Amino acid sequence: MTGETGRFPARRRRLPGRPAVLGERDFRWFFVGYATSLVGSSMAPVAVAFAVLGGGGGGTELGWVMAARILPIVLVMLFGGVVADRLGSRRVMLAAEVLRCAVQGVFAVLLLTGHARLWAMVALVAVWGLGEGVFLPSLGALVPTLVRREEWLSDANTVLGLARSVSTVAGPALAGVITAGYGPGAVLAIDAVTYGVGALALARLSLAPPGVKAAAGPGDREDSMVADLRNGWSAFRSRRWLWVTTVQMGLFNLLVWAPFLVLGPLTAQRELGGARAWGLVMGVYGVGAVLGGLLMLGRRPGRPLAVATVATLGWALPSASLAAGLPLGWTVAAALVAGAGSAVCGSLYESTLQRWVPAEMLARVTAFGGLGAFVLGPLGLAAAGPLADRVGVTAVLAFGAGWQLLAAAAVLAVRAVRCRGWDGEPGAGAGAVEPARSAAGAG
Repeated sequence: MTGETGRFPARRRRLPGRPAVLGERDFRWFFVGYATSLVGSSMAPVAVAFAVLGGGGGGTELGWVMAARILPIVLVMLFGGVVADRLGSRRVMLAAEVLRCAVQGVFAVLLLTGHARLWAMVALVAVWGLGEGVFLPSLGALVPTLVRREEWLSDANTVLGLARSVSTVAGPALAGVITAGYGPGAVLAIDAVTYGVGALALARLSLAPPGVKAAAGPGDREDSMVADLRNGWSAFRSRRWLWVTTVQMGLFNLLVWAPFLVLGPLTAQRELGGARAWGLVMGVYGVGAVLGGLLMLGRRPGRPLAVATVATLGWALPSASLAAGLPLGWTVAAALVAGAGSAVCGSLYESTLQRWVPAEMLARVTAFGGLGAFVLGPLGLAAAGPLADRVGVTAVLAFGAGWQLLAAAAVLAVRAVRCRGWDGEPGAGAGAVEPARSAAGAG
C-alpha cells in the first residue's frame, strides 16, 4: 500500500441523498455506542466541577482537577497511536472504554458515599485522561475499517461529528438537571454506564482481526517502540498538507479559541447580560455544528482541504463580534456560523486524513496531528487572562480574529492544501498530489 494513493479504489458514483453508511452493520453498532458514550462524556465535566466546588474547593482546586485530566491526554497520545497501530484500534478503544467505565464508577461511589477527597478526584480524573489519550488516535484509525465504500467515508465522519455536536448541547443541559436533583455522583454513575454501552458496541463489531506485529524481544522492545514513533513522525512530516493544517490548528487553539473561552464569559458578564448570554452563545455554537454536519451529509467536494480551510474563516467571527462590542444578537449569529464551519472543517479534514494515510500508520499520524493541534491550548488558557490585564480584552480578542483570517489565507496559499483532492486525477488537483511512497519509505 502506498502512502499517497489512498486505500479505496477511486469511484465516480453519484452520492446518495441520505447517510447510507448507517446501513453498515459495524458502523451502525459503533455509532450507537460512540454516541451514547459521548453524551456521558459531555455530562461528566459539569458533575466533576460541582463535585469539587461542593466539597469545599475553589477555583484553584478546580484548576488542579481540570489540568489533571488534560495533561495525561497530551502525554500518552503518541503512545496510544503506536499501540493502536500495533494491536489494532478496536482492542485499544475497548480497553479504554472499560478503563473509563471503571474510573467513573469508582468516582460515582465515592461521591454518593461522601468519601470523595481532592487527592482522589485528581487521581481519578488523571486515569480518566489516560483512557481518553489512547482512545482518540484509535478512533481516527478505526473509522475507515467500518466503511466499505470510499464515497461513504465523508458521511461516516459527518455522522460521528453530528453525534459530537449534539452531545455538546444535550450533555451539559442534562448534567445540570441531574446534578441539581440528585447530585454529581448520579451523573458520573450514568457516565460509567454510557462507557459500558460503548464497550459493548465495540465488542460486537465483526471486523477482521488486525495484522498484529510480531512481539519484540526483551532487548529490542524499546527500540521497536521508538522506531514506530519515528516512522509515524516521518509519515506525518512528509505530507505538507498535513503538517501545515496541524500548525494552523495549534495556533488557532493558542491564539483564538483559548482567549475566546476565557475572555468570552468575562465580556458576557460585563456587557451582554451574564451567564445566560454566554450559555446562549455556546449553545448556538453547538446548533451551528449540528447544522453544518447536516449540510455535509451526501456532499463530497473535489478539494476538501480547500473547503475545510475556507470554513475556518468563520472562527474569527465570534472573537471579532466581542472585540467590536456588538450586541448579543450579532455574537450569537457569529457563533452559529463558527459552529457550522467547525463541523464542515472537521468532517473534511478527518476524511482526507483517512483517505491519504496508510492504514498501518493512521493511528500514529492521527496522534501526531492531535498532539500538534492541542498541545498549546493549555498555554493559551493560562495566558489569556494575564495578557488581557496588560493590553486589554478587546486587543486580545481582536488579535485572535485577525490572526485567524491571516492564517486561513496563508494555508490556502499552500498548493498541497489548496489542490488536495480525493484522488490523483487531474480534476482532483493533479500536480498537488505528492509522489507515491511506501509506508516503509515514508519512514
